[in-house]
Amino acid sequence: MSAVRLTGRLVCKNEVESRLVAEHLPRHVALTRTEPGCLAFAVTPSSDPLVWDVDEQFADEPAFRMHQERVASSEWGRATAGIERRYSVLGLTDRRTVSRDDA
Repeated sequence: MSAVRLTGRLVCKNEVESRLVAEHLPRHVALTRTEPGCLAFAVTPSSDPLVWDVDEQFADEPAFRMHQERVASSEWGRATAGIERRYSVLGLTDRRTVSRDDA
């Protein structure tokens, strides 16, 4: 199996959404980086204060899917559910829909 890499952006509508990201991000990053198969995970502010760059890599598709399942029911997932995601995912063999809350 090959690694799965997700890149893209979280695009906030306003400062309230951007503050939600900033507030919940440290725990989300810490939890994700301890997941089995997580090779790299970063969500960083871009030059636009309403946009966050996302770059994550998992060892294989099962690790990536497990991450998505965890995030769907997490505090991060609930708090940021309304924030737009613009993602590209490479390395998936199973073309099931990628959750919008996977970052």
